[in-house]
Amino acid sequence: MASRRMAKVAQAILESISTTILFQMRDPRVKNVTILRVEPSQDLRTAKVYVSILGDKKQQELTLYGLDSARGFIQSKVADRIQTRQTPVLKFILDTSVKKSADISTIIDEALADGMVTHEADSESPDGPVDEIGEEETGQPESF
Repeated sequence: MASRRMAKVAQAILESISTTILFQMRDPRVKNVTILRVEPSQDLRTAKVYVSILGDKKQQELTLYGLDSARGFIQSKVADRIQTRQTPVLKFILDTSVKKSADISTIIDEALADGMVTHEADSESPDGPVDEIGEEETGQPESF
């Protein structure tokens, strides 16, 4: 999004899709959906909608199918919100970055709880403790 106008259009599309899914859709397949970002094309004919869906792979596929089925309804709500010559055709894309970051966070928390990771201040060098100004750091013996 090179211009401020494109950023404003993307934000308006995001808000319109979010409120439509949250308050107006009655499809039981579409649940646990978060709209992460919208990337409209330069000519505003298409827009990629990145979504995060909680649940297993089957639930994610079912929700994406429900979103694709409701695309016309969602596009009509977007058309009501933004005043452009053409309403962008929406393409829903599953973004797994939120799930991956949650998984990584869980792994880190488990490692810290098990004591696998220690702080550098707690560990010593392989050659033994090192003085602040000592032989190890300068390569020369201390002289006063």
